[in-house]
Amino acid sequence: MATTLKQIQTQKQKLAPKQVLNARLLQLNIVNLEQTILKELEQNPTLEQMDPDEEQAPDLEDNNPIEDMDVSMEDMYSNESNYYLNEQKKEIPIPDQSTFSEKLIDQLQYLKLDDNEREIAEEIIWNTNERGYLDTDLVLIADRYNLLEEEIEPILYKVQRLEPKGVGSRNLKECLMIQLEKKKTSLAYLILDKSFDDFMHKRYDKIKDRLKCTNEELHKAVENIANLNPRPGEGYRDKFQTVIPDLIVREDGDDWVITTNDSGLPELRISRLYKDQLKSDKFEGNAKKFIKDKIDSARWFIEAIQKRRVTMVNVMYSIIKFQPEWFAGNMDFLRPLKLQDISEHINMDISTISRSTRGKFADTPYGIFELKHYFTDFIEMADGSIISTFIIKRSLEKIICSEKKNSPFSDDVLVKKLSEKGYPLARRTIAKYRDQLGYPVARLRKTI
Repeated sequence: MATTLKQIQTQKQKLAPKQVLNARLLQLNIVNLEQTILKELEQNPTLEQMDPDEEQAPDLEDNNPIEDMDVSMEDMYSNESNYYLNEQKKEIPIPDQSTFSEKLIDQLQYLKLDDNEREIAEEIIWNTNERGYLDTDLVLIADRYNLLEEEIEPILYKVQRLEPKGVGSRNLKECLMIQLEKKKTSLAYLILDKSFDDFMHKRYDKIKDRLKCTNEELHKAVENIANLNPRPGEGYRDKFQTVIPDLIVREDGDDWVITTNDSGLPELRISRLYKDQLKSDKFEGNAKKFIKDKIDSARWFIEAIQKRRVTMVNVMYSIIKFQPEWFAGNMDFLRPLKLQDISEHINMDISTISRSTRGKFADTPYGIFELKHYFTDFIEMADGSIISTFIIKRSLEKIICSEKKNSPFSDDVLVKKLSEKGYPLARRTIAKYRDQLGYPVARLRKTI
């Protein structure tokens, strides 16, 4: 039998080192960015800090121009960005912080991943929300790397086994089962695997009939499940209370002036000494290659910081464009807005938008808000109209805050009152929104 050889050409995307650096710096908040800059100054001898009184711009010869953006450099580097004076910043004790996502990424070094797999693992981590769940469809991440969903599922599997276990899960069932997978023969695991829907609706008689267990065994299994962590991200969220905004948003007539709050960061340039010595052929062989690589690295680092500024300012401008009512002073109103909307508006990948908004804060005329505050889901009403869930939650919160503390409203009453305001929703939907707002059931809200 003849053997047929067939050659198939496939194309797989791999991020260049400059792209990896851009993504890494973009995902840092202002505190961690400062720490990263200081660390880079220590590690790269060709990178140096400019004196504060020097007016010369960082030397970026031969670099690629940053993409044209709808923002002037004058606005970006205005003195108005000096929101926290250097002396004031020095008085605030800010310890070395690492975010929840960075702690997860640090654990990747202990996994057997090649460079491309590690990039995908980091992409998965940066797409988990504050509760620890995967915040996007896995197929969308696969598409960015020109792969199939099943090709990156093994990487997701490894991420989900980092500490805390269950992080990156796609739903509650998956999250809980991962935490119990070392006890696959236990009744608790079987309940999640075979009778999850009955468990969630407390149909215990059906569970006993299906799994042939006693009341005592069921009680113990339910107790074991109750001790699992349904939100693996929340117990590991950043503990520091000091919030330093990454962006300053100020109104100027009919326009908005947006500046990055990084004037206190070291201004960088490439060392002229090393550049001159390299040009004069003072270095040879490996030494010359080492210095050239370091200069290239320094140039990429400076470019990445500038690109971070441009990206964040443009993301903020886009948010203002999509949420004009809120920025006009109506803080009870937000339009439905997704990361994809911003991505399409400024023609950037959705992962870039995710990195530039996660854990970033803006100082607005109405207070300091996390950028994710402006992103909200929507729900379609019976008449076909689209309503932002933010508006419904605001109305729900006002109703709960107006109730008598000795006689709080039940979920059925909340449904009726929201319906009177023009939001006829199912009881389970209202219960979900109440839980997301952090309010317990009526009997637990009751006070004497």
